[in-house]
Amino acid sequence: MCGFFSIIFKNDRKELGSILTKAGFRLAYRGYDTVGIGYIKENGSFEIRKAPGKIHRVYKDLNFEEVEGKRGTIQLRWATYGAPSYENAQPHLDCRRRLIGAHNGNIVNSPFLRENLIQKGHHFNGENDGETLVHVIEEYYNSSGDLKGSIFRAYEILKGDYAFSITAVNENKFYAVKKGSSLFLGVGEGFIAVSSDLVALLDLTKNIVTLYDGEMVEFTESEYTIYNLNTREKIHREPVYTEMDIKDAEKGNFPHFMIKEIYEIPEKARNIINFLPEFKKLDQIVDDILTSKKKFITGSGTSLHAGILGSFYLSRIAKEMFIPVAASEFSERYGDVIGDGDLLFVVTQSGETKDVKNAMDSFGNRGKTIGLINVLGSSIALRCDHVIPVLSDLEISVPATKTFVNQVIALLYLSIAIAKKKGLSYPEINFEELPQKLSETIKIAETYKSEVIKALIPWRDFYVLGFGLTYPIALEGALKIKEVVYIHAEGMYSAEFKHGPLSIVEEEYPVIFVATLKDKHMILSHINEVKCRGGKIITIAPDDEELRKESHIFVPIPDGNEYLTPILSVIPMQIIAYHMSIHKGIDPDFPKNISKTLTVD
Repeated sequence: MCGFFSIIFKNDRKELGSILTKAGFRLAYRGYDTVGIGYIKENGSFEIRKAPGKIHRVYKDLNFEEVEGKRGTIQLRWATYGAPSYENAQPHLDCRRRLIGAHNGNIVNSPFLRENLIQKGHHFNGENDGETLVHVIEEYYNSSGDLKGSIFRAYEILKGDYAFSITAVNENKFYAVKKGSSLFLGVGEGFIAVSSDLVALLDLTKNIVTLYDGEMVEFTESEYTIYNLNTREKIHREPVYTEMDIKDAEKGNFPHFMIKEIYEIPEKARNIINFLPEFKKLDQIVDDILTSKKKFITGSGTSLHAGILGSFYLSRIAKEMFIPVAASEFSERYGDVIGDGDLLFVVTQSGETKDVKNAMDSFGNRGKTIGLINVLGSSIALRCDHVIPVLSDLEISVPATKTFVNQVIALLYLSIAIAKKKGLSYPEINFEELPQKLSETIKIAETYKSEVIKALIPWRDFYVLGFGLTYPIALEGALKIKEVVYIHAEGMYSAEFKHGPLSIVEEEYPVIFVATLKDKHMILSHINEVKCRGGKIITIAPDDEELRKESHIFVPIPDGNEYLTPILSVIPMQIIAYHMSIHKGIDPDFPKNISKTLTVD
């Protein structure tokens, strides 16, 4: 969504601008519509520099790295309230230029608050809800002169999920608040920093304090105090050393994070394959699933597709019915039928997705919640009864790749664990060999990418079709194309294609089929429905003479196991999407209009 980072030292530091800039680059995947910094020197002088655009350009145009000062904030914005513009860029000042604030998230009652503040004489420069937040605090600050007390009072009327940091020009301290969005404090030698994203702190310190909902932290360069915003009582919490490796936030020898993270898939898959047999909480998770009534599995985007595939695994292997549903639909579709003893399984990379939080709010306390989550200190992780860690480490590129594979591996393993507990027969899966198969698939996909891209590039739209277990891969493959190639691709159940969309097919019109060998004959029927009408057939499947013969382009994957085929077959779609984006001159790490972590409705 958005990201911010604030830091305070004891004295002016020449490197403040460089520190803010580096933190901004770490936050770049969270928003790239506007960028801004605010900094204050020891003598009380201050400046705001901000502009629309990506940090890769703005930091040079505005000379961020030349900035010197004692404390400062950088914010990167993904536009919701207000278009990308100087006026809507953060940080924001209050009317009297005494407060500097930046936020992440959404102040949902911003229009009402803004109207009320305008009537009281406040002047707004833009339409951004972050500006509203600063003015709400200013309204209380005007009468009290007490910034901490003003934040306590503002918290009572600010509605939504958000986190923010704010400082008064004449006070040598920052305040930061968490309500729904993530917030982390980093404690170092001679400084303390706060950020909406842990990765922005790791260049400076690994001593981290995780803030929880309804908390505020007040901090100088040497000490911090945490408050409960509802009771105003102090909370004691020591920093915890994090093992997270900042190298995951570096491209290394790769041109983009997306391709780096695709190539990391085998290594990260081994992480979770080695972890799950030792995961002591898995037995309790299985028990909670077996004793629950209705079961729902939900997520957004790529995580939803992992959940849909998981629902196939859970049904076929464990004989457990999980209802897959987009998190944004959960309340409207099933809110009235949720009952005590039901179970909600949430799948999320970031652990901050607002639609998933809304689904959890709708579900309430009526049953157990299980999270399959990559970011373990996230807001959603803290709310779940149980968390299965995805263990993909940092994923920077906006399109998810390695996290999808690990999510699906975890769901397959869970399905087998449930089947064992129930005394059912279950498929013998050699998980230990999977990382090597994933490596082989990457090499194969790179071999065939040019031929596939040549067939796709002339077209502004095409279909990706799957049947059974490969249906969610069709959805995910099409999403990747939309995300980073900016053309329309639609994933669909292959048997549904004849019920309307088949009319689109013309000479050379490309249709990608993703197939397991188990469903070969059904897929062959669907292939011929397209082929006889002039369509160009691209098939991703385990090697098979009949499938190869009926395809114009055949991309083989190195394992015929029906449960592993979906995991392997997503990789060619990821590779194809990446190279198509490069062919079109698009930066796949930062697709236009979207963000890695969507913390708004």
